Amino acid sequence: MTRSRRGAAAGPAASPPETDLWLESVARTAAAASRAPVDLLGEYLPMLADAAINGRRPETWELEAVQELGRQAAAQGVAARRAVDLYLSAAWRLWRELPVVVRSNDPETVRHAAEAVLRVLDDAVGVLVDGHQSERREMIRHEEALRREFVDDLLRGDADVSRMVERAEPFGIDLGKPHHVALADLRDGAGAIDRAATLLERAVVHGFGDRDVLVATKDGRVVVVVPGTPAVAPSSRRSADVGAVVHQELERLRPGERWRVAAGRAFPGAYGVARSYEEAREALAIAGRLDLDAAVVDARDLLVYRVLGRDQAAIVDLVRDVLGPLDRARGGAGVLLDTLDAYFRAGDVATGAARRLHVSVRTVTYRLSRVAQLTGHSVSRPDQRFALNAAVLGARLLEWPATPLPTEP
Repeated sequence: MTRSRRGAAAGPAASPPETDLWLESVARTAAAASRAPVDLLGEYLPMLADAAINGRRPETWELEAVQELGRQAAAQGVAARRAVDLYLSAAWRLWRELPVVVRSNDPETVRHAAEAVLRVLDDAVGVLVDGHQSERREMIRHEEALRREFVDDLLRGDADVSRMVERAEPFGIDLGKPHHVALADLRDGAGAIDRAATLLERAVVHGFGDRDVLVATKDGRVVVVVPGTPAVAPSSRRSADVGAVVHQELERLRPGERWRVAAGRAFPGAYGVARSYEEAREALAIAGRLDLDAAVVDARDLLVYRVLGRDQAAIVDLVRDVLGPLDRARGGAGVLLDTLDAYFRAGDVATGAARRLHVSVRTVTYRLSRVAQLTGHSVSRPDQRFALNAAVLGARLLEWPATPLPTEP
């Protein structure tokens, strides 16, 4: 171990070769005992020896060098506790062999040497930990930035496939396998989404294993990616139930909050995650427009709505032609449209619709009769009932009558 030349004018004369050999022996022994790289000691031991022998406090640049060693320790994956253990181990080993201590019979000399060593030890360990923490914060920020960028590209689905496969590996994602995506949306407004994602990640890993699992946040929602065929999953947690599992865990981890979870189907390949994400996102949008009661929606169950929404021109024509005459009713189409919606949701049972609407059964039957008069379509005729039901679904998707229908070209 050699002393740095920087600041040599402010320090004592260079140590003789035998002193360097002695300090190197202490450094190697401490590093072996602490299972840490010996290079992390830098010029720390000469600083201690200089303090004990000459009572010199370290220069600012010397402490900055120790701080940089703390950064190096973090970058090399050496835990702060192990780095501190290295410095403490080196200190007591050096003290045990210090000539000024071993050869002196003067208690006052020993006391002054001890005080000087402890001051340097305190200063050095403090800046070592500061450097380690500073580097760890930088590394975490960098990792978070890489994670956000990866998640955005993964869910967008338009990045280079080979590059995405390579970037996915550190996150434990095998893009050659099928994956489900579930989206959790907080229904009561803004909340601690990041905190919810952190808590949920542990539960998802426990339920689906630690491979091919990713929990993140995007656009104010929690995104959960799980394998289509998980290697580790209790029988009650099948991949097809990912939406139910996520919702159940959110209710357990975040009591008092109302969540809606949508799950896309599992698709393989690099674009499979993006496709499942789009299904889940569209399912959330449809559930919101239709004002569905369900807290968990599956994209598979909403395929009919997606079919309706694909051809907007056709669905606009259907709503205008079938339900447009309801605008002539007193108070507009809203009340009669809500009655049709409640009737279909209740399984074509007027009693169930009355309970949903908090009106009498007689009121429901009257309104349905009025719908038939205005539109020429009756819920009692199967062919006309289908047209009415499809038109009602289309109206909900178009948010009609609150939003006017697009004008005809």
